[in-house]
Order: sequence, then C-alpha cells, then structure tokens
Amino acid sequence: VIESCVAAAGFSVGEFAALVFAGALDYTEALYAVKVRAEAMQKASEAVPSGMLSVIGQRESNYNFACFEAREHCKSLGIENPVCEVSNYLFPDSRVIAGHLQALEFLQENSRKYYFKRTKMLPVSGAFHTRLMEPATEPLAEVLKSIEIQKPLICVYSNVDSKKYMHSKHIQRLLVKQLVSPVKWEQTMHAIYERKQGVEFPYTYEVGPGKQLGAILRNCNLKAWKLYKHIDVSEDEEAEEM
Repeated sequence: VIESCVAAAGFSVGEFAALVFAGALDYTEALYAVKVRAEAMQKASEAVPSGMLSVIGQRESNYNFACFEAREHCKSLGIENPVCEVSNYLFPDSRVIAGHLQALEFLQENSRKYYFKRTKMLPVSGAFHTRLMEPATEPLAEVLKSIEIQKPLICVYSNVDSKKYMHSKHIQRLLVKQLVSPVKWEQTMHAIYERKQGVEFPYTYEVGPGKQLGAILRNCNLKAWKLYKHIDVSEDEEAEEM
C-alpha cells in the first residue's frame, strides 16, 4: 500500500504527519515543530476568551451572514475587532465556526434564525485557524526556517487552498498560513477524488486514533468512502508489546 500510494493529506496538525510520510519532513524535526506550534497556539488562546462551534446547517444556512451578525453583536458589547468566522469546512452543510466566545454564544442562541440544525461547542481552548492565532505564526515560522524541508515524494494537499504542495518554500509558507486560515477539508476531498467517469477510486487509509475523517469522507464522496479503511496505530503498538 505504501509503495503504491499516490497522495496524502492531514487535517490541521495532521498535515505534519502527511508531510513526514511523504518524505518532506524529518520525523524528529517535525515533532519539534509541532511542539513549538502547540505551545504558541496555547499562548495565543490564553490572550482572548475564544472557542470553536461545530455547526450542522442546511441549504438555507448563510454562515458568512451569521458570522457578520455575531461580530456586530460583539461590537455592541464593546469588543473591538471581534472575530467570528468559518475555521473548518468539513462536508456539505457542516462547518466549524471559531472566534470570540460571545460571538459563538450569540450564534447558539440564534441558531434557528440562521437555519442551523445543530450547534455544539467543541472542547478546545481557542479559535484555531482564525486571525486570533496571529501571535503563534512567528514562532512557527522561525522553527520551520531552521529545519530541512524537501519536495514531497508523493502529492500532499494543503489545508489552506486544497492544492498540492509544489516545493519546500511553499510548504514552509503555507504551514504558517494554515494557523490563521480555515481548514478547507471538504474542498481537499473534492480535489483528491476528482476523476473522469469510469475511473476507479483509490483505496483510502485513515491512520491514527478515531474515524472522524472517514465519516467526513462518507459525507463528501460515498463512492470513495466505500474503499476506505481505518488503521488504528495503537492496536499495532499493543500487539508489538504483547
């Protein structure tokens, strides 16, 4: 499977794993970059009471308008430069909205107005993939400058624009931009699985804990999902220990 692999992608921090797998990053150096990234994001989170709201919408839902009204609400409370924006595109009619807590609370209270079927606060401490993460960009940029980045051996798709990484500088730039940009996972799924009629879909493997990305794939592309398999790395580790 590994020898015949043609493409890889990772969600948010998982993008580092995809790049290690594709030979673009050294495992140890990538792990250090992830540590710096996590600490910088945590510090940025502590500066402003913020969070993330999972939203299941419907065809009538206007996420941008809802975010605009939530920001206006924050301004009425005296919050300067409020943040409320889509931070994750998951699958059709499913988004994660992130920003100031007051904005997210406003959206929950007014969910029916925006045709949101379900809203749920995520158990995270910050508004990841929004401009509230701006303070975290410099530490990550510095560490990425200090490590060696190669051109990937296979195609790796970026969260930022759902396109393939082209070269090392491209990777360095977009991994930093990813912190303050929405994760375009739905768009990435369409890019990876786009093919002419009659062309078979590839096997897809989700490696790691949980099957969330498989569930998203099912909602994005049912035909591609039928060739999906989950590999739980913890099971392999337990088997080795035994």
